[in-house]
Amino acid sequence: MLKVGLTGGIGAGKSEVSRLLVSYGAVLIDADRIAREVVEPGTPGLAAVVEAFGEGVLTAEGVLDRPKLGSLVFTDADRLATLNAIVHPLVGARSAELESRAEAGDVVVHDVPLLTENGLAPLYDLVVVVDASPETQLDRLVRLRGMAEPEARARMAAQATRAQRLAVADLVIDNDGPLDALEPQVRKVWDELARRAASSTRSRSSGQSPSSGQSGSSGQSGSSG
Repeated sequence: MLKVGLTGGIGAGKSEVSRLLVSYGAVLIDADRIAREVVEPGTPGLAAVVEAFGEGVLTAEGVLDRPKLGSLVFTDADRLATLNAIVHPLVGARSAELESRAEAGDVVVHDVPLLTENGLAPLYDLVVVVDASPETQLDRLVRLRGMAEPEARARMAAQATRAQRLAVADLVIDNDGPLDALEPQVRKVWDELARRAASSTRSRSSGQSPSSGQSGSSGQSGSSG
């Protein structure tokens, strides 16, 4: 099994890359999706969020009001840290449970938006960063997602910088251009991941160290600039 950390700033296009990787055969563990599951009504996670932020973060139906919670935490570093301290351990435990179901030769892609911020790169055999310029991110958030520009800027500012993400990357996918330029890059990255997974499996079967599966910053796809 090859453990891959996939990350990128908000609006960089990480979800589309995840979709393509799954279509090629990757096993996807989506941290965002799990983060929603662990705060569903009736969960200990939601109870902890309400205890920390008050019942004002709930809708009338008792569901977490994500826009309301987001407005509280994305402009306040201390509140964001409080939320992360609640959610991240729950996400980590669920992710580990899902990963344990993968088979030996699988490429398991962990889609983790805050991989860089939380220092998680060492947990993976290699890290893939989906890269886009801040200008492109802002345009997508405002034009495609309908965010107000101040909210979009605040969410971007709450994440790692572009340089910080690239510093932990083993493979980089440049998604600063049109969508039709993305697929060939993702296919190239998938071919490399599949090669490393197969090599790692063969090495373990023969009792050798899977050196070809080690991370290396020289292996990049696309431009980091």
